[in-house]
Amino acid sequence: MADKKKPNLERKREEPKPKRIFSIRPHLLSWAVFIPTVVVVFITLISAVFPALVIRTTSTFTAQVYSPDIINAFQPGVFATPLVIVNIIILVIGIAYYKRSKCKEYIAKIKSFEITKKQAIIGVIAILAIFCVITAGTLAKEETWADYADVKARVQSWDISQFGKSFEPHFRYLLLSTSLNGLGNIRIVPFIISAALLLQTYFFTKKITGKRISGIVAMVFLLQSDIFVTYSTTASYENSWILLYLFSLYMVLKFWPPSPMPYILSLFSKPLTLAFFPMNIYFIARSDLPKRTRIYSLLSYGVAGAIIAAVVSSWSTNLVGTKIYFGASEFWQGFAAMAMQMRFDYVIVLFLLPLTVMLFFASRRGVMHADSIMFFILVILMAAPLLTGFTYQTNEPYRFVSVSVFFAVGVGVLLSNKTRKEHELSSI
Repeated sequence: MADKKKPNLERKREEPKPKRIFSIRPHLLSWAVFIPTVVVVFITLISAVFPALVIRTTSTFTAQVYSPDIINAFQPGVFATPLVIVNIIILVIGIAYYKRSKCKEYIAKIKSFEITKKQAIIGVIAILAIFCVITAGTLAKEETWADYADVKARVQSWDISQFGKSFEPHFRYLLLSTSLNGLGNIRIVPFIISAALLLQTYFFTKKITGKRISGIVAMVFLLQSDIFVTYSTTASYENSWILLYLFSLYMVLKFWPPSPMPYILSLFSKPLTLAFFPMNIYFIARSDLPKRTRIYSLLSYGVAGAIIAAVVSSWSTNLVGTKIYFGASEFWQGFAAMAMQMRFDYVIVLFLLPLTVMLFFASRRGVMHADSIMFFILVILMAAPLLTGFTYQTNEPYRFVSVSVFFAVGVGVLLSNKTRKEHELSSI
């Protein structure tokens, strides 16, 4: 009897060994995403601490006005002190968390908190009501943006027959034409789109986290974004492109076959989403869909990519509307765009770096899509220097609505208890 028990004991002692192997490769992937993301976030936030540093050190302009005694590259900006204070506070909280103090218990209670379906419905309605109160007053006012006159004139001259003749944001024109000619106010449809973006943020965050409270928190953080509210009812810079893009990600998890369609439509609202194509691929690869479904979904986006390439070839366009070239100075100055354009989004600017670090630790714990949101932040922030570095385009503020959206989703992911199963980790 004693001889028979020994092998069983040996097996039990050997069982924990594979778990160590399972935990290595996911950590490597977390590091592989985190390192470039935190570097790009850090470079981006340099301009929040020292507003003139990047532009001063990378500019080819050598006139007297750029001499060090006139423009000090290390003159701190208004965000310098708050950024340092916020990051020190977050660091102290992090140390307390990993030292297993009461802070860890409090954070665990916050993460385990959930609301009922009825409470979630009330929360969503309340947030949408606040959004309506904040923005509804702008619907009766004529826009004053510099591009508004050209946009309105183009919408008035546009009809559906022009859709296949050239590569333009035809789907955007369709929406604005419906608003202007069908509803009598060009700002109504952009207003509805922004409300839908808030609602889509809730459903997407809830889907990837499995928690209603995460969706509500994401809605709150998006609504507090100054750049989102500022452009929420404008026809000149409406949000259909980011709504369609986020919907394509949601459809990947909800019902994957038609998910490339809203992505393709987003290109006909704003070609900028072409830069987001790698985000879709990474998101699908890191989803918890069955392996076969993931393969089919990736193939469907491969087909979408082929369609986009065919459209670009047939219309002889590069989608950006300007000549492609590389300007090193413009590339590096593109990193300064986010801090400047989102200077009134205090929460996002101050907490972007802490959020990135916290998403990294969440990813190491196996939290679903924590690494995906990190990758999204990386791609979106890199889009700015790539746009100005390789084209004659400029970085406009409304393009950073995508930063607000995925920052809000990232905060929601931090509350997620949805983790990868052991067998899923072993296959990464």
